[in-house]
Amino acid sequence: MTDRDDIFQNQPTEVASFRFDGAVARVFPDMIKRSVPGYAETVAMCGVIAGRYATDNSNLYDLGCSLGAVTLAMRHGVKASGCKVIGVDNSESMLERASHYIAIDDQSLAGNPVPVDLWCDDITELELEKASVVALNYVLQFIPVPERLALLSKICSGMLPGGALILSEKIVFDSPEQELQAELHWDFKRANGYSEMEIARKRTAIEDYLVPETEAVHKQRLLDAGFSKVIRWHQCFNFASFLAIK
Repeated sequence: MTDRDDIFQNQPTEVASFRFDGAVARVFPDMIKRSVPGYAETVAMCGVIAGRYATDNSNLYDLGCSLGAVTLAMRHGVKASGCKVIGVDNSESMLERASHYIAIDDQSLAGNPVPVDLWCDDITELELEKASVVALNYVLQFIPVPERLALLSKICSGMLPGGALILSEKIVFDSPEQELQAELHWDFKRANGYSEMEIARKRTAIEDYLVPETEAVHKQRLLDAGFSKVIRWHQCFNFASFLAIK
């Protein structure tokens, strides 16, 4: 049971910039379920992809892990031996709650479950080691555009040959598709109980912080970063997931 997302119900007229603070961590499961179409499927399929690409004695990274949903999906999907899953986030509030969910998962698993570490760190400064699978879900869009290629290049350099990067992002389209996709996303939020005021306030809070790009830009940047193959494996309205193979 999680708290309902009411972050933008009672804010003052001057809407503050969006932050992944304690208030957001409190309602995050409800927020992302009601805000990101296809989120549950994306999380589940990260476990499937981890099962295919994780190799023996390697590390799996969930970068920008928030509350650890993908971290746990990868943990349960791993078939290789000697692996470790590492969740990384720069929000202590998020990691505090993530550690709670990891502990619950630990208790539910028999035998020797895949170990999970949680690190509080800046992913742009992180050095990956022996990575066979890396998840970067709805995180790159918050990194300044000029810094995105450097981050992806660093991730690629820390991955094993044949390793897989899962990248999920909000994307934009060429007109007139962009207008329709945006409207469908707002309809999704309305159907999940958000008011017009909440939708407008969230858009204002995040518009200068979250900078989406087109599918073509994402694919070319991944190739420029050193990945050999890139495919889009999931899309729901204006949210898409890509698989990049080193």
